[in-house]
Amino acid sequence: MTQASADTGLRYEDLDRLIALMTGAEKHGPAATSTLDVLWVLYDRVLRVGPGNARDAGRDRFLLSKGHGPMAYYAVLAAKGFFPVDWLPGFGAYDSPLGHHPDRTLIPGVEIASGSLGHGLPLGVGTALGLRAQGLDEAAVWVLIGDAELDEGSNHEAIAHAGSAGLEALHTVVIDNDSATHGWPGGIASRFEAAGWSTVTVDGRDHAALHAAFTTPHPGRPHAVVARVEKKF
Repeated sequence: MTQASADTGLRYEDLDRLIALMTGAEKHGPAATSTLDVLWVLYDRVLRVGPGNARDAGRDRFLLSKGHGPMAYYAVLAAKGFFPVDWLPGFGAYDSPLGHHPDRTLIPGVEIASGSLGHGLPLGVGTALGLRAQGLDEAAVWVLIGDAELDEGSNHEAIAHAGSAGLEALHTVVIDNDSATHGWPGGIASRFEAAGWSTVTVDGRDHAALHAAFTTPHPGRPHAVVARVEKKF
């Protein structure tokens, strides 16, 4: 399966303008902008999903666990043609499908309702197990989490199970902006490595480095990419 995008003519350079269309009382700007480059590289060059195959059984799945600042996610989905750009100015309004947390029942292309920290990766593990049980071996599962989500115990259960189950279909991108309460001796990647994951740590603003990390072979193991971005203030 190849990506089935609708060519809107919009490119990475347009994303800041699209984000600026979304106004209101949203207080999680850094949570959105920290994910922008990761989201673009995934949707532009990696994920085998687009408006034309968003419900196909064999599609790749992207799960935004870091759903409490979804503006960059919405901008990328609009740029890729999942929904019209003219939805963006209504962000957060009562009658808009674009809420302050994504809703899978309202927004084309959204796989999970999210924003409650710590549940995206467990859902990703369950999705990967379900795809394996159905024999859909080419469908990849990608979960984007924030480093602060590693304060939640549910993620560590998911990390441990995915490693022991050899969930090769599962990929996790951790946006690391130094907002975790505790941190990890040896860095975030060490936590995944201890559970049997393949890991890469990269500059979260470098598109070439991100693409190389996302496409690194990891036979028989889940894969984690730690994307370092500027510190959250």
